[in-house]
Amino acid sequence: MREGSPQIVTFGETMALFMPEEHKAIERASKLEQGFGGAESNVAIGLARLGASVGWFGALGNDPFGKLILKTLRGEGVDVSRANLSGEAPTGMMFREHVAGRLAVHYFRKHSAASRMRPEDLDEDYIRGAKLLHITGITTALSDSCRSTVRRAIDVAKEAGVQISFDPNLRLKLWSIEEARETLLPLIQEADYFLPGWDELKLLYQTDDYKEVKAKLAELKAISVVKGMGDSTIVLNKGEETSIPFYPAEQVVDTVGAGDGFCAGFLAGLMKGMSPVEAVRLASINGSLVVQMRGDWEALPEWDVVEQRMSAKAWVER
Repeated sequence: MREGSPQIVTFGETMALFMPEEHKAIERASKLEQGFGGAESNVAIGLARLGASVGWFGALGNDPFGKLILKTLRGEGVDVSRANLSGEAPTGMMFREHVAGRLAVHYFRKHSAASRMRPEDLDEDYIRGAKLLHITGITTALSDSCRSTVRRAIDVAKEAGVQISFDPNLRLKLWSIEEARETLLPLIQEADYFLPGWDELKLLYQTDDYKEVKAKLAELKAISVVKGMGDSTIVLNKGEETSIPFYPAEQVVDTVGAGDGFCAGFLAGLMKGMSPVEAVRLASINGSLVVQMRGDWEALPEWDVVEQRMSAKAWVER
């Protein structure tokens, strides 16, 4: 690591978030709660709360939403020194509601500041100084220039010996599965850690035959962490397969953010010197705690809470 860079660097779009109270539909709600969310910034907050050194950057509008996002991330201990407030485009927005018992998300992110990110916007030395670069497929779906930016960030990291973790985070409201395959499958080849869900793998590799998918993953250089295989997570590491059961949740309130919590736990575990299997156990605890509260990142736990669960210490209520 170089001076001035955190252990982990990530970047992408973070949006203002609005949702009705009490899981109502938007058209029947008189009030909307304001917040924000973005896969990469969610992971960054989760990492900071677990004691990792982490930086997030991206383009936000020079508007109240962008300023709120930056101030909150900074307050959570995330380095946002390379983030940019644009006066030429707004912060993206998303609205979330429950319709017929299912989650629905409406994006207003076309022509957002983040969608205009370009390779020349990167602080390449900042990436070179990190231990790990974390990216997601969401950023590549925003625009051609974002795709080029991700590609350049990967090249910079590889040239500097910085490890790369990649979460495909398929968002089929942003592009077709055909476009996603064309872009994401080559990027997967570059990763040191690949963090897909089983449902995502079935779409990317066009098969639900686990043996076929496993053979594809065996061709990668990455350690693959496959989430959602029944009630377990599968770690595939140099031909060795390990199944880790999900950590149980006492109650499930909101599953949004569970994957980001899992990812933050896994990467934090690696930074603490854990093996991939040990890091997945930490990640499972982290993800379990996230689903027990509402919000994209608000429920992400601090390290002492996760450590207590890992050591199976009793919770002292009062």
